[in-house]
Amino acid sequence: MTNKANKILITGGAGYIGSSVVERLVKTKCKVIIVDNLKRGNRKLINKKTKFVKADINNTRAIRQIILKNNIDTIVHLAGLASVAESQKFKKKYYFNNVKGTLSILKACKNLGVKNFIYSSSCSVYGNVKGKVSEKRKPNPKSFYAFTKYKSENLIKKFSKKYQFNYIILRYFNVGGASSSVKIGEIGNKNDRLIKNLAIQYFKAKPKINIHGTNYKTKDGTCVRDYIHVSDIADIHIKCIDYLNKHFRSDTFNCGYEKGYSVLEISKIFKKMKKNTIINFKNRRPGDVGQVYANSTKFKKIFKWKPKFNDIKKIINSAIKWEKKLNHL
Repeated sequence: MTNKANKILITGGAGYIGSSVVERLVKTKCKVIIVDNLKRGNRKLINKKTKFVKADINNTRAIRQIILKNNIDTIVHLAGLASVAESQKFKKKYYFNNVKGTLSILKACKNLGVKNFIYSSSCSVYGNVKGKVSEKRKPNPKSFYAFTKYKSENLIKKFSKKYQFNYIILRYFNVGGASSSVKIGEIGNKNDRLIKNLAIQYFKAKPKINIHGTNYKTKDGTCVRDYIHVSDIADIHIKCIDYLNKHFRSDTFNCGYEKGYSVLEISKIFKKMKKNTIINFKNRRPGDVGQVYANSTKFKKIFKWKPKFNDIKKIINSAIKWEKKLNHL
């Protein structure tokens, strides 16, 4: 089980999801080492109860030394770039960070006794899917970001056999919200995450929401996504570490609530909170798929998991609370 005997390396631990996982992990009393180059991560999100090393995941020698020096047995790999639209413009950058970065970490594990590897993948690997999608569906990545995630999944499977470690690949659906402690949330104003953008707009005198694409084959023509609270994602990681420690078995799991919301539906929910919100309809963004939402039966059955924050309004409100705190930092 996850306890103080575990020595866990978190790549990207100064980022949004990484810091949420760290916050949850430190409560288990295990030793946590964070690696982040701080290009997208933020020092304000680094947990003071951890050991932090500023390093780039593509520096294989540095990562190897960190694993060796700290006797790491578990790696949770969350570092990487995560914008579909940006990936279409900067393919070399995304390949270097996401694919070569993952390969670098895997090579650093050679003969060092790493037992567990947990990877943050994405639902985008499935492509456009009608209805709930399960892990049995063959991936069909449509964006370059999705391609880098699927490519990394395959590298992990290959190296797990080569270096004899077990892995869990977590295919996140759309992550949103902020931690209940209001200590962890998204920082930065430039991203394509809907929930974060809503929280930013909430504090503006004239809020605006941009909806990209109105002619998708969905119930109202706008993109449909499955939104999961970041605190539930953090809890899932703890359960996966426990699972690997106990069962020594590799697997792939969806992380979602099994409910699809269209961008227009969520925009209308937000408009009820801020009645003067203006909704603008824009052209499609390259790489976006019409709809994808989770079949999480496999994860729920194996882990007997019940989400704690399965409410889209809770997700939005927690993001707004965090944004309010950011505005006063």
